[in-house]
Amino acid sequence: MEVKAEKINPYDDSRCKTEQVREMFDSIAPAYDFMNRMMTFGIDKLWRLRAVNMLRRKSPQHILDVATGTGDLAMLMFKKLRPGRITGIDLSPGMIAVAEKKVAEAGLDGAIRFMNEDCLDLPFAPEVFDCITVAYGVRNFEHLDRGYAEMYRVMQRGGTLCVIELSTPRSPLVKPFYKFYTRHIIPWVGKAVSRDVRAYSYLPESIAAVPQGEEMLQLISEAGFKNCRCRRFTFGTCSVYLAEK
Repeated sequence: MEVKAEKINPYDDSRCKTEQVREMFDSIAPAYDFMNRMMTFGIDKLWRLRAVNMLRRKSPQHILDVATGTGDLAMLMFKKLRPGRITGIDLSPGMIAVAEKKVAEAGLDGAIRFMNEDCLDLPFAPEVFDCITVAYGVRNFEHLDRGYAEMYRVMQRGGTLCVIELSTPRSPLVKPFYKFYTRHIIPWVGKAVSRDVRAYSYLPESIAAVPQGEEMLQLISEAGFKNCRCRRFTFGTCSVYLAEK
């Protein structure tokens, strides 16, 4: 399957996407949490909570949080699920630094281990984790099929995959307002707050290009996962994908 999101780069076409994504998130790391709250009016917290509640019945004990960013999902999973171990990985050293500071301030030192790693080449043995999560990250993968294949490789049999990703509303009533907001308001505010002119123009482009719904489920299935399903929230602006090994 051709994945258009893989062709959308944060800055230019002269370098690989992975390198540019690392650079972009290093650049916006100090403003990232503020921009998340502003862009979604705080609803991103509810989306994470709903996804975590979907994992409760599985009672995962060894969780890998891919593209962990500033650690919001990892910290929420620790508080709500109380697993034995959580490992968060991210390309960006800047984002990891923010995550580690937040964990320390929350008194969760030692509860979550953060690592600066590439999701396309995970430094783990096969079948280590019983749950793998990705929040708002898969659209930044240079190769989605390799990313899913790596997650499948390091997941235990019977384990659960949970992917949270922004998506485009289907409603003809909501879609025009959504497009105006993401293509004009978010880039303008992002430029003012983060001073990275390109980063928050890349966001709506990558959302529009990333596989959604059945296309995303097909990619997950092709990596070997089974029982793949999707739930949409808030007029379809966020999708949560669940699957099992």
